[in-house]
Amino acid sequence: MMKAWLNHTGEAIDQWTFEEIETPTPGAGQALIRVKSVALNPVDYKAIKNPAWTYPHVPGVDLTGIVEQTGPNVTGIKVGERIAVHTNLQKNGAFAEYAVVDARALAKIPDAVSFSEAAAILCAGMTAYEAIIQKMNTTGKETILIHAGAGGVGGIGIQLAKRLGLAVATTASTENHDWVKKLGADLAIDYKTENVTEVIRDWTNGRGADLIFNTVGRDEATADLGRLAFSGQLAFIAGGPDQSVVKPFTLSPSIHEVALAAAYAIEDDRAIRNLGHMADELLKLVAAKELDPLVTEEIPAADLVKGLQRLSERHVRGKLIATF
Repeated sequence: MMKAWLNHTGEAIDQWTFEEIETPTPGAGQALIRVKSVALNPVDYKAIKNPAWTYPHVPGVDLTGIVEQTGPNVTGIKVGERIAVHTNLQKNGAFAEYAVVDARALAKIPDAVSFSEAAAILCAGMTAYEAIIQKMNTTGKETILIHAGAGGVGGIGIQLAKRLGLAVATTASTENHDWVKKLGADLAIDYKTENVTEVIRDWTNGRGADLIFNTVGRDEATADLGRLAFSGQLAFIAGGPDQSVVKPFTLSPSIHEVALAAAYAIEDDRAIRNLGHMADELLKLVAAKELDPLVTEEIPAADLVKGLQRLSERHVRGKLIATF
């Protein structure tokens, strides 16, 4: 038996319960993980219903822990190893003392990295990594606008962009300007009081940003088309832009959808293994002290829902981690 957070029939997070259920058994290609730390992400409180789920459902997409058992056809990992994994949203997830995961997506945690640090770079870090390192062509580019730099995705994105030598602008509330500048942002824009488009145009001498990473939503992504340089690139995670606002053959933009969960949804072997690769690359940077995983607070697993409620109210800077 194990304790787990349970979502009963797609109820709001304040209706979830923390109770005992049967410990799962790994099948072919799977590993059973004794969970140590889980990262809290917006998807955890936004995605509370799914036709693929059997209820009660165990939520959570990011976990770190120790390999307890492996199923048939699993190679490359051993019982007792410390691992990190971004899990399959379609299946029972991370918010439990034990979890069954797809072994192809596992990354081993270096000795110099804690469980909580490793958890922090999964969904947030891998999303930023896929957008900036894998999707965008940054060769010869000079400027990037990253939205919501005080959050987990934006904060990792700022650091990755600076490693590439890019000048970074980010949107953040005034109280978070010092925070994002410490991460490497060259320009912090208060989206509540400033005209983001005018500021970006002025910052780039009227040209627009070469790259934009939108973590906010469709309306803001559409507005980003007016902030983009000719032949610029826009990556988004929360709704793509309405490209009809741009006259054809004028801006020539490249648009990139970033969706970690899609790798599992289409059951593409290479894409699933890439999840482990991205986590591995980020963990190496954390171990080398070249990337701050942005762990700002750790809470006990019993307070996990309270943490998600705070996250939903945007009262969290960086990454909030729950420990089992």
